[in-house]
Amino acid sequence: MHPRPTAVLATGALLVASLAATTPASAAPSPAASAAPAPAATATSAAEPNYAEALQKSLFFYDAQRSGDLPDDFRVSWRGDSALDDGADVGLDLTGGWYDAGDHVKFGLPMAFTTTMLAWGAIASPDGYAASGQRDELLDSLRWVNDYFIKAHPEPDVLYAQVGDGDADHKWWGPAEAMPMARPAYKVDRSCPGSDVAGETAAAMAASSIVFADSDPAYAAELVEHAEQLYDFADTYRGKYSDCVPVGAFYNSWSGYQDELVWGAYWLYEATGDAAYLAKAEQEYAGLSRENQTSTPSYRWTIAWDDKTYGAYALLAQATGKQKYVDDANRWLDFWTTGHQGSRVRYSPGGQAFLDSWGSLRYAANTAFVALTYGEWLRDRGDTTRAQTYQDFGERQIGYALGDNPRGASYVVGYGEGSPQNPHHRTAHGSWLDSLTEPAATRHVLYGALVGGPGAPDDTYTDSRSDYVANEVATDYNAGFTSALAFLVGEHGGAPLADFPRPETPDQDEFFVESRLNQPGTAFTEIKAVLRNRSAFPARVLDDVRLRYWFTLDDGADPATLRATTNYSECPGATASVGHAGGDQYFVEIDCSGSVVYPGGQSQHRREVQFRVTANVWDASDDWSFAQVGTGDSLTKNARITLSEGDELLWGTEPTTGPVEPDTTPPSTPGTPTVSGVTATGASVTWAPSSDAGSGVAGYDVLLDGVRVATTPGTGQALTGLAPETTYRVALVATDRAGNASAPGPAAIFTTPATSTGPAPGACAVRWSSSDWGSGGTVTLRLTNTGTTPLDGWTLAFALPSGQTVTNGWSATWTQSGADVTVRSAAWNGTLAPGASVEVGANVAHGGVNTPPTGFTLVGASGGAPCAVG
Repeated sequence: MHPRPTAVLATGALLVASLAATTPASAAPSPAASAAPAPAATATSAAEPNYAEALQKSLFFYDAQRSGDLPDDFRVSWRGDSALDDGADVGLDLTGGWYDAGDHVKFGLPMAFTTTMLAWGAIASPDGYAASGQRDELLDSLRWVNDYFIKAHPEPDVLYAQVGDGDADHKWWGPAEAMPMARPAYKVDRSCPGSDVAGETAAAMAASSIVFADSDPAYAAELVEHAEQLYDFADTYRGKYSDCVPVGAFYNSWSGYQDELVWGAYWLYEATGDAAYLAKAEQEYAGLSRENQTSTPSYRWTIAWDDKTYGAYALLAQATGKQKYVDDANRWLDFWTTGHQGSRVRYSPGGQAFLDSWGSLRYAANTAFVALTYGEWLRDRGDTTRAQTYQDFGERQIGYALGDNPRGASYVVGYGEGSPQNPHHRTAHGSWLDSLTEPAATRHVLYGALVGGPGAPDDTYTDSRSDYVANEVATDYNAGFTSALAFLVGEHGGAPLADFPRPETPDQDEFFVESRLNQPGTAFTEIKAVLRNRSAFPARVLDDVRLRYWFTLDDGADPATLRATTNYSECPGATASVGHAGGDQYFVEIDCSGSVVYPGGQSQHRREVQFRVTANVWDASDDWSFAQVGTGDSLTKNARITLSEGDELLWGTEPTTGPVEPDTTPPSTPGTPTVSGVTATGASVTWAPSSDAGSGVAGYDVLLDGVRVATTPGTGQALTGLAPETTYRVALVATDRAGNASAPGPAAIFTTPATSTGPAPGACAVRWSSSDWGSGGTVTLRLTNTGTTPLDGWTLAFALPSGQTVTNGWSATWTQSGADVTVRSAAWNGTLAPGASVEVGANVAHGGVNTPPTGFTLVGASGGAPCAVG
């Protein structure tokens, strides 16, 4: 998140631009509308809608839809930064904007339409925003989305019209903050234009510039500059953006781009006062759609993200007063109210004007807004009968959405009685399992979101998350609805809630550790632990996870004998180490850093580790973490195993310890190491362990001719890359957990032979076998010497073909670089006689596919010999 910039706010009413010059002034607002907003503690009933509260919550919904780097004082407590790499694939910063609906694609066409409608509402109803105290929230939302449009328009004839892939996005159900899929950016340009999306974005920025003209004229001018370039691009290079951008069935440009050429020109006329734009709008108006097989302008649909024809009727009528535009607007709104020539939109028994099943309330609300504003204009022209009809219709349709319906329940989340509880919205749901149904309850209140509503003109509705027709929410669903609410606040007053929004608190433990005793023992403790990330307040992606199991050093136990090992881990490359907390308190730390744990699926939200800790004297009965370890087959929460992300403690309680006495004493000096398996290019070194009475031995530095060539926590190391016929001196330095180092021990001296005792071509065979589970597996390699001479100090090399990662290995030294793996013999199995075999093994992590290597090479001084496979 980032600090919120200081807002530049208007001191008076929002600019109405040339609408004020062509439209008679409306009646003065009522005292309730012009007075300072009074606090309201609860929502009012459906019979007495509180339009100001509904407007307040509708604007909150747009905040919940934000993408990108959110302000530090962001009011949606359950949202966090998301999609911070948008545009990286094309070398641009395309962060910001709004997610379209309950998914996470940024579709440019409906986003721009929504912006235009919100700006239109601000221009038409400044008193409503002032009276409701929501002007700052409106300006903040409009600036947020227009800042994104500026980023998306890096060149005059280039517009990025979409970020994210709808098909990939819809295959995953999880929070925005944890999206795992790629988010490609798609553009329109001269070679593949999009007049519809460019024209609509021009309209959005032009209309928004009118809203900012008083409060921030520099920003308004910047918006106009982009709008003019975009409109010129849309007009000069004509084409449907859905022919160039893979919107699929989501937002195909069904109506074409003619309506956007009228719409964009009109809003540029209002923003600039340049009559050439009005002339352009009227010129392009002649190309608008007609009813099928007639010359009658279309009227049996309505204004929505794809088709602005109907809004253009009303706006050009108001801008010019010309009768043909008035007739077209009246014909359309008559179809929605009293009917035109026997044709009328369908109505439900409860009074909903029903156009289409998917998002039925959205169509009624968009039409209601235009009916309210256009009706006011007609009233001032003297057509009071139509004006009353249209305005009654607009108020009735908004009332239906707010609860004045046969169900007596609101269709706006978090407003009024019986409001929807389960909108079709991934982040609001808060699943950690990539599941539409788990958890059963929606974890967040998506205040202000207008759901799709009834799927037929029968007033029926089911509050089901899986019913995306009835319960989808989207930025364009709230567009006309928000603007209609602002108009109705200006007409009827209302008061926003004084304590809105209240921060949400987590509904459960967001992070926790479960454990059980994996294997009982008198000389050790072996634990199975599972860490879980169910975060949603907001959702978080963890990539620096550390788990600590706390225990007491028993009387008579030597810290130097403490050992921690893992025998299974879902954290690739996880290590187990022992740390000293002070006094007799110690801990095993499982380092899962680099393993991404996020609330995005059954395996993605959790990590399992199995580890063992032991010492020369062992009694687990008084250990801090052991007290909450489950002893049955089931895992139980263990608040005494701590979970951290970096330095941040996410879960659990650490034991109380006294002050830690500083450890300044180094470990004992190692003895002379033993060298074996010497070849022309390598050797194996082993040694006896050192002791340390303080913090315990952490590891050993291996010195070759006085230069450190390796550091290891164990007591053995393979030396590689040696030169033939060369004498070497190898010695050791022991280090403890406090960072103290011993003096170098005595050196062992050895000489490499002149030639390799490695294999001749074809002198080996390797058999690979594996046992797999989910995203991991155990592999076994069986190496057989099929030659006639012994193998002395063998090294096997191969490549893992399907992205596997070696997490831990045994019976040899396993190293991995990218896909390449080398396995070097241990001191005890380095010599392999002709016909003899050796087995080594490792655990690997994979993405569900554990493809075996296609070949193995036995490495010698003069190169490598391929081994037979099978």
